[in-house]
Amino acid sequence: MIEKESRRLSFSIITEFMSDADHGINMDRGFTAVRAKFPTMATMDIATQLKTVGTTLVSTVGGASGPLYGTAFLRAGVAVAGKQQLGPADLVALLEAFLGGIVARGKAQPGEKTMVDALTPALVAAKEALNEGLPLKELSSCATQAAEEGMKATIPLLATKGRASYLGERSIGHQDPGATSSWLILRSLTEVV
Repeated sequence: MIEKESRRLSFSIITEFMSDADHGINMDRGFTAVRAKFPTMATMDIATQLKTVGTTLVSTVGGASGPLYGTAFLRAGVAVAGKQQLGPADLVALLEAFLGGIVARGKAQPGEKTMVDALTPALVAAKEALNEGLPLKELSSCATQAAEEGMKATIPLLATKGRASYLGERSIGHQDPGATSSWLILRSLTEVV
C-alpha cells in the first residue's frame, strides 16, 4: 500500500510538471478498477484477461490514455488468443500488438516524447532476445530494461504530441508521463509471465 501511494504521488508530481497532472491519478483509477476484477479474471485465459483490462481502462481512465491503453490491451489479447501460457515468441507478439494499438490510435512515432518512446525500445529488445534464443524471463527483463531506458531518454526531448506538446520548449528536461506509465505497465506485465 505504501509503495502504491508513493508511486502515485511521484507520478502525479511528474505529470504536474508536464501539464498533465491528472495522468497519474487517472491511471491509478483505471488500474484500481482492474484490480477489483482480479477475482473474476482468475479463470479466464490470457487473451480474455487482457481484453478485460482493455475494456476496463477505456471505461475508467480519462483523457487520451484510456483509449490508447485500452486499444493496446485489446490488440494484445487478440495476439495471444487461445494461450494458457506465454512463451518468448508469444510475449514478442503481445508487445508488438500492444505497441501497434497505441501507434494506430495515437499516431505517435519514436522521438515525439510519448509512451511510444518507452515501448518501441522494449519491443526491439524483446525481438533481439528472441533471436538470441533467450528464455522468457530473460526476454522480459531485456524488454523492461529497454523500456526504462526509453522512458528516461524522454527527459531531454521536446514534446511534439499530446498535452505536453502545448508546453513547447518547457517540456524539455522532464520525463514523459505516458512513457512512465508505459514502463510501469510493461514491468507489471513482465513480472507475471
